[in-house]
Amino acid sequence: MKLLHKDIEKDNAGQVTLMPEEAEDMWHTYNLLQVGDSLRASTIRKVQTESPTGSVGSSRVRTTLTLSVETIDFDSQACQLRVKGTNIEENQYVKMGAYHTIELELNRKFTLAKKSWDSVVLDRIEQACDATQKADVAAVVMQEGLANLVLVTPAMTLLRAKVEVTIPRKRKGSCTQHEKALERFYEAVMQAILRHINFDVVKCILVASPGFVRDQFITYLFKEAVRQDNKILLENRPKFILVHSSSGHKYSLKEILSDPTVTSRLSDTKAAGEVKALEDFYKMLQHEPDRAFYGLAHVEKAADALAIDTLLISDKLFRHQDVPMRSRYVRLVDNVRDNGGNVRTDSAEWSSCHLAVSHCRPIRG
Repeated sequence: MKLLHKDIEKDNAGQVTLMPEEAEDMWHTYNLLQVGDSLRASTIRKVQTESPTGSVGSSRVRTTLTLSVETIDFDSQACQLRVKGTNIEENQYVKMGAYHTIELELNRKFTLAKKSWDSVVLDRIEQACDATQKADVAAVVMQEGLANLVLVTPAMTLLRAKVEVTIPRKRKGSCTQHEKALERFYEAVMQAILRHINFDVVKCILVASPGFVRDQFITYLFKEAVRQDNKILLENRPKFILVHSSSGHKYSLKEILSDPTVTSRLSDTKAAGEVKALEDFYKMLQHEPDRAFYGLAHVEKAADALAIDTLLISDKLFRHQDVPMRSRYVRLVDNVRDNGGNVRTDSAEWSSCHLAVSHCRPIRG
């Protein structure tokens, strides 16, 4: 994400102009938008035209609209963001008050105005525009005939490629068709890795599967790398880590990242920090329950007692449409930070826990 302009007054009202540059930026934008905000962006509008003879036609024109946001729809698989609202500025093609849906696009700027920019949304902008916040973990979750290649960021998982190849069963006396189909499958997965993984940024690639599919694939991958003299794959061989998964579907990724043998190998990556923080909370809840809390009332009590060392909070809570409730969460975060505590804002995609405190001094009464 690129920050092009920022104009926020002392009363926290104002606007920012941003340009999303990659798919994950749409996720950040989704978390910035709230009902009631003002969004100005380029869009396509179908308009009716009437010729001098009286015949009516229609055409699609590109124009810039400013909407009062009413509905926000985010497709996490395609990383597409659609915003519906009413037009609040004069426009030659769209009447004041008319409804329109803007689909935000990569590399097209937009301006977002709010009546109040709180600390959480400002932190989100800083995070989104930080060049170091990039996906440094990739994973290939596979089974025979199916592979999902994803990039893992602290905020979300980005599906970059899905490979599906029909693998015939082995037949008695002949395995030729089965082996040929497997080879086509492994070749397609190899090409997906070369196309979608930036080895200069990614620190490790998890290859996960049930059974021996991952081992057979890695054998094929590096046999082909030697045959083709593919220096990128050969130089980055140590980055590949083989792990077990229950299936080749994307949902198995959470199970993989919770594996202790994996988290130890990923200790210097950003995504591992999110997983470890949640694991630490569950361990503390089990072994030292006086130092772990969850639920808004209990967490607020711990914050008022200045007892919080680490607060875990889901970004889902900051999309709450009840403004007073959202403000309550923001005040909680500010309170913890002002008193020297750590705040980890995790994605709801990762965490089943929405609000919790870890490493808290015991509170009595």
